[in-house]
Amino acid sequence: MAGPKRILAVASGGGHWQQLMLLRGAFEAHELHFATTLPGLPEAFDARPATIIPDCNRNAPLAVLRTTWALLRRMIARRPDVVISTGALPGVIALALGRLFGARTIWVDSVANAEEMSMSGRLARRVAHLWLSQWEHVARDAGAEYAGAVL
Repeated sequence: MAGPKRILAVASGGGHWQQLMLLRGAFEAHELHFATTLPGLPEAFDARPATIIPDCNRNAPLAVLRTTWALLRRMIARRPDVVISTGALPGVIALALGRLFGARTIWVDSVANAEEMSMSGRLARRVAHLWLSQWEHVARDAGAEYAGAVL
């Protein structure tokens, strides 16, 4: 597909979001939509358009369902060509749904995971077309790709 792509960029609040913000310059030529778990973050970073999605973790199955439902609605509305995430579980869910919708998927594991791939990163391996670690030795040990760090 030639021309600008529809990209959905998903990250939980905190460091995951900050790392995603550092990557957004790479997508300037595309139609970019953000999704995050913390109200106020998109405005603070001038990241628009954006959607706030419920946060979730592996210990709260109902929250996982709420997050999945919110992301599914976003996928139907946006039909992204690419889904990228820097973490955590909401990003894995976004990649899995994106893959079901035929999108290319990219996982960039957080730079905070300096010793091993994160749990979410290990889950993302199954659905990411491009699976990256920001640490060369972690990428090598996990079988991921390394293309540098954003911090």
